[in-house]
Amino acid sequence: MNEFSIVCRILGTLFQRSPDDALVKPLLDIIAQDKLKASWPLEQDDQWEKMAKAVDIKAITADYQSMFGSELTVPPFAHRYDEEISEAEIREFLTSRGMPLTDSPTDTFGALLLATSWLEDQAAEDETAAQTELLDSYILPWYGSFLGKVEAHATTPFYRILAQITRDAVIALRDELESEGDSE
Repeated sequence: MNEFSIVCRILGTLFQRSPDDALVKPLLDIIAQDKLKASWPLEQDDQWEKMAKAVDIKAITADYQSMFGSELTVPPFAHRYDEEISEAEIREFLTSRGMPLTDSPTDTFGALLLATSWLEDQAAEDETAAQTELLDSYILPWYGSFLGKVEAHATTPFYRILAQITRDAVIALRDELESEGDSE
C-alpha cells in the first residue's frame, strides 16, 4: 500500500465510521499518541499535533453522531451537494472498475475516499485515470461545501482539524495524479 492509498484510507475511515467503532479505535490511539504524523506523507505536522490533543472519544463520538448520524446536520452524501452526481452513477463507475460493493451508499464522502484507496491498491493499468475520474467527477465538485459544513457544525476541534487536513490532502492527491498523468 503506498502513501496515496494510506492517506485516502485513513481519512476515509475517519469520515465513514464512528469514533466508537472498534475498527477506528486503533487509529484514534495512534492519533492521540501523536504517532501518525511521523509516517504521514504530507506536511501537516502542526495539524496532527493539534488533532492529537483533541482526541476525546466520548466528545468526538457525540460530534460524529450529531453531524453524520441520526441528526444528520452534515449530510455526507455527494448527491446532497451536487444534484448532477447520483449514487447509482457512482455505483456503476465503481462496479465497472471491479470494486466489490455492499448495499451501503457509495456516495458518502468517506466511502469515496476509501474507494480511491481501493483503486490505488488494485494497481490496474488505468489506475491513474480511474482515480482522476473519481476525484474530478465525484469528489472535487462538492468536497469543499461538505468540509465547510463539517467545520461549521463540528462541536469538537477534532472534526474541524480533520476537515482542514482533508481539504489539503485532497488537493495534494489530485496534484499527484496530475503529475503521474503528465509523466505517462
